[in-house]
Parts: sequence; C-alpha cells; structure tokens
Amino acid sequence: MTRRCELTGKLPLAGQLRSHAENKTKRTFRPNLVNVTLLSETLDRAVKLRVSAHALRSVEHTGGLDAFLLKASADQLSAQCQKLKREIVKSKAAAA
Repeated sequence: MTRRCELTGKLPLAGQLRSHAENKTKRTFRPNLVNVTLLSETLDRAVKLRVSAHALRSVEHTGGLDAFLLKASADQLSAQCQKLKREIVKSKAAAA
C-alpha cells in the first residue's frame, strides 16, 4: 500500500538533511496520513479513507466530503473516491 492521500494524491517527497557543516544526507518527507471515517450526507453512510491531515482540514473547510469530492478533479482522487464521487453525482441527479 503506497503512502498516498486518497483525496489529494499527496505522495512522499525526497530531499536532503543539511547539517551545520553542509553535509548532505538523503531523506524522505512523508505526508501525515490519518485513517478517518467521513460521513457522506447524500449517500447517508460512513466511508473509511486514508487521508492527509491537510486534506482533512480541506474537507471540513469545503463543507463536507460530498462538497469536496464534487469540487475535486478525478485525476487526484483514488479509485475508491472516484467511485464514491460517481455515486454522489448519480444520487443528486436522481433527487433533482
């Protein structure tokens, strides 16, 4: 399982530690991933996702999981989130 945020697509980055003597040591910067259960209001069910803490704040700021998924582009979402987005769009279309 890759260390990838399911909502924003954040991946680990490579970089260097620099000492006071300017020695270079390779290291990785990993995203702060958290296992969360988010509630979809349109589908009326809970969804378990592995997202970064930054994405979690973005979801809350946007107005919930449904609003975030509708606004997000499909290329940065995981396969599970793309399927969830299609279900939400279909459910909203049926309700309208």
